[in-house]
Amino acid sequence: MMRLELNAVEEKVLVDTLRKSLGRLSDEISHTDSHDYREFLKDRKEILLRLRKKLH
Repeated sequence: MMRLELNAVEEKVLVDTLRKSLGRLSDEISHTDSHDYREFLKDRKEILLRLRKKLH
């Protein structure tokens, strides 16, 4: 397992980046016509949600 130590500013930037990425992914998921690509995006979203949870 890898450990990542962040200072407060780095953590804030990472949380903000995750928030923005999750918002864009939700939009992209709802607008894609490809089932396979939609599933790929959903998997990616779940990973980002788990990462965000680990930060809080």
